[in-house]
Amino acid sequence: MDQQNTPEENLAWEEISTEHIVQDEWIDFRRSAFRFPDGRIFQPYYSYTRRDYAVVVASDEEGRYLCVRQFRQGIREVTTEFPAGAIEKKDGEDPAAAALEAARRELREETGYVSDCWRPLLAIPSNATISDNYAWLFVAEKCRLAAPQQLDEMELLRVRKHTGQEIDGMVSRGEFRQAVHALAWLLAKRTERS
Repeated sequence: MDQQNTPEENLAWEEISTEHIVQDEWIDFRRSAFRFPDGRIFQPYYSYTRRDYAVVVASDEEGRYLCVRQFRQGIREVTTEFPAGAIEKKDGEDPAAAALEAARRELREETGYVSDCWRPLLAIPSNATISDNYAWLFVAEKCRLAAPQQLDEMELLRVRKHTGQEIDGMVSRGEFRQAVHALAWLLAKRTERS
């Protein structure tokens, strides 16, 4: 049991019904009803399941950070962010190993770069309020160009290199628009100093 969710707190909701509105290989979007600890029923509550994903704070041999620019449909903007992508976990596979494999693959496919120097940062819920997937955050250092990009059919992105100071500025101004990517940056900087 979570140490902070003791029986005295009695904060857990009980799911009493679920309808799968959309369920395919990409998403399981649900409408549920929940019973609160005091007996009240709350509905509808919308949530979804999608694949876990990996985010890579990658720097090249000169210490410049590899970012990608791409259109993000949710906010209808072109964003600057780190290489990232879905984890394709097989049954019984260690989640951390699958996440690292995905991080390596996404760095190579999106930027053409590879690294022999990897460090895990954190696995954290992507959006704990409405989704059950996790973001796995990594640092890859001393990246070197090994091949051309190998983009998926739905990917259209450009690689851009930035200094740490430039990324700090984008994060501070709210221009590094992916929250989990900004978290990865801040954690990478903190662990770099320790």
